[in-house]
Amino acid sequence: QGDKMLGGRLSGSTDPVMEMLSASITYDQRLSEVDIRGSMAYAKALEKAGILSKPELEKILSGLEKISEEWSKGTFVVKQSDEDIHTANERRLKELIGDIAGKLHTGRSRNDQVVTDLKLLMKNSLSVISTHLLQLIKTLVERAAKEIDVILPGYTHLQKAQPVRWSQFLLSHAVALTRDSERLGEMKKRMNVLPLGSGALAGNPLEIDRELLRSELDFASISLNSMDAVSERDFVVEFLSLATLLMIHLSKMAEDLILYSTSEFGFLTLSDTYCTGSSLMPQKKNPDSLELIRSKAGRVFGRLAAILMVLKGLPSTYNKDLQEDKEAVFDVIDTLNAVLQVATGVISTLQINKGNMEKALSPEILSSDLALYLVRKGMPFRQAHIASRKAVHLAETKGIPINNLSPDDLKSISPLFGSDVSQVFNVVNSVEQYRAMGGTAKSSVTAQIEQLRELLKKLKEQA
Repeated sequence: QGDKMLGGRLSGSTDPVMEMLSASITYDQRLSEVDIRGSMAYAKALEKAGILSKPELEKILSGLEKISEEWSKGTFVVKQSDEDIHTANERRLKELIGDIAGKLHTGRSRNDQVVTDLKLLMKNSLSVISTHLLQLIKTLVERAAKEIDVILPGYTHLQKAQPVRWSQFLLSHAVALTRDSERLGEMKKRMNVLPLGSGALAGNPLEIDRELLRSELDFASISLNSMDAVSERDFVVEFLSLATLLMIHLSKMAEDLILYSTSEFGFLTLSDTYCTGSSLMPQKKNPDSLELIRSKAGRVFGRLAAILMVLKGLPSTYNKDLQEDKEAVFDVIDTLNAVLQVATGVISTLQINKGNMEKALSPEILSSDLALYLVRKGMPFRQAHIASRKAVHLAETKGIPINNLSPDDLKSISPLFGSDVSQVFNVVNSVEQYRAMGGTAKSSVTAQIEQLRELLKKLKEQA
């Protein structure tokens, strides 16, 4: 009890269950390296402020380097009395260099220490996530460039709608992911504010040079208000929010690919590397990789919902409730890193079944093109749409594909139908009419690819 951080004020022993509930060392030891980095910077600031002598600073830095080495080698021994990573490192520092270690925490609180540690870890982690995300986007874009001539049905309401290029489908997901990448970059800028030097809540009373701390820890700016700095977890909420949206985009892509890989669609075949078999049915090849990506969206959103509920009822400055932030952040970082790499693997290794895609391009998918044919003949679109619907109904009544309607059948619907109407029933002609920016014509898709390649270069610089 004597060495316990709060031992001087409180009497009696802590309930063991309470200690288990309060302790965070089992997971926040992940902050070990950034905690040491923050302590080294703070020690230098204490020396500049005259709290530490040069020899004392050298002893503390040497001890912290030794602790860092122990963590990296896996030889650091966590003791039962270590409540969190901060107390564990300080306890070990005292074992190595004696009572001088007690000077390190002068003017510093775990309140400003932990939020600094979390920001330092997240800055590094977001760069890794950004790299994985950009690789996935690049994989989608380059596959789109390679398979630009492949055409398949596009769907709305899970029903065949209009023909589109396979590349248009791939790029639709790539574009959504670029927005996620941009949000990551913007969030990194917003969170790059130093909280260290804010103390428990009132600030630092020792004239600590916070500019020195900012420079040592590579932050862009210094927090403006100490009470806000120790309690704000906007950066945690923002990260979990953008992670949730990213996972929703990945979930949608996963669902599309799951459907397209079924025998009912047969548009693509997933690599065995990203599938599993059934324990009962020998014929099964399950898209577990994509199903897991889809499920992880719920997990990540759950983390966001939980931290929002934690923050909702808190009064100002630091409260122990904020301990919940770290597990959420660590879990989502790990989830994103795994999911993004698996998604990239799935996209890069799947095989498309061009024949099945072509077979699925049934003539009725060109019904809207029939309306456009009449529009180009001068008919108002609403009337042309009605005429096209009549043609669909007539074909269904006769039990034939719409492209097998005779010239007389079509003329009975509108005299504007001529012999050139046969050109409508060609999927290449169909996709090529969508030449406006963003459309599925080859020229438009090629322009999308070039723009995305340029955007990737800019995003890579920000990662």
